[in-house]
Amino acid sequence: MAGSQASRARVARRIATAAAYGGGGLGLLGVGMAGVLLTESRMAIRAIGILEGDPPRADGVYGQGFVDPADRRRPLVLAFLGDSTAAGLGVQRAQETPGALLASGLASVAERRVRLVNVARSGARSGDLARQLEVALPHRPDVAVVMIGANDVTRHAPAARSVRELGEAVGRLVTEGCHVVVGTCPDLGTIKPVRPPLRWVARRLSRQLAAAQTIAVVEAGGRTVSLGSLLGPEFATRPELFAADRYHPSAQGYATAAMALLPSLCAALGLWPQDAAEAAGGPVEPQAVLPVAVAAAAAAGRSGTEVTAAGPANGTWRWATLKQRFRLALPGGEDARPAVAEGTAPRAIASANSHPEADDAGATKR
Repeated sequence: MAGSQASRARVARRIATAAAYGGGGLGLLGVGMAGVLLTESRMAIRAIGILEGDPPRADGVYGQGFVDPADRRRPLVLAFLGDSTAAGLGVQRAQETPGALLASGLASVAERRVRLVNVARSGARSGDLARQLEVALPHRPDVAVVMIGANDVTRHAPAARSVRELGEAVGRLVTEGCHVVVGTCPDLGTIKPVRPPLRWVARRLSRQLAAAQTIAVVEAGGRTVSLGSLLGPEFATRPELFAADRYHPSAQGYATAAMALLPSLCAALGLWPQDAAEAAGGPVEPQAVLPVAVAAAAAAGRSGTEVTAAGPANGTWRWATLKQRFRLALPGGEDARPAVAEGTAPRAIASANSHPEADDAGATKR
């Protein structure tokens, strides 16, 4: 394992352990560096600016056109929790939000209606998940997607506390019989207005948080998907994937993230074709079974990588399965490896986008 991954694994385990025992933050920066970063962060905030308005509301029922009209089963309920990225800030149309994209994609794969309940809010941190759960749980979600972490880094929330709050939220959802997929903290070191040395520290802190989030989520019974480099090299070279503030994703950016999350979302419900192939002894996606901290560190630097529990817990050293379900083809860097996804996710997203049920008028609003 590369030195950076080994270091990331150690720090992630320290953060997760502190979270489990009620610890606060871990001091990672000296006073002098903190002063430099404070100045740099103020400049970055001024450069980024603020997007006007609220994200479009996409709650409703998706997928009527994908199923038999005589199907009387209740829709699958998909809950979306988290921050502005989960809410879809940066796009103008409901069907461009990640919640709508995933609801439509899931309906296409499941051939069943899906009801989206999005309780995510702009500016939310991990500590806000408990309040969001109070709104989401009465809807009895079958599966939940959580996208959280960026605001914990930018607003200097103690990492151990943020990880503990996320783990508690995932544990509560799992206790209620809900499958959970967490899109971990994105790589904040690629935001254009963020300059060195803040850029380097932002990348380090966001990847450390993503790895620690993975440990907490897996040990709480959920699964994670690394979103790090989906806002990384691909976004750095393709400005059209950013919204006007150069911070939030554009419609194309959200579609990229949705393609990474959809396979894990379907797999959590036993619907993903690759998992059926594995059960039948057919070809499967590349995977490895590793100690959870090692798997978490590896996933933090590889976009689209899923981490799930593998076998029973053994103290703090639970084993995890690291599976590459989706990869962007990127030149250079940690993520520059051949794509291994079979293309099912892009086809489902494309089908969702082209179907009338997925546009602004398509979802049956409550």
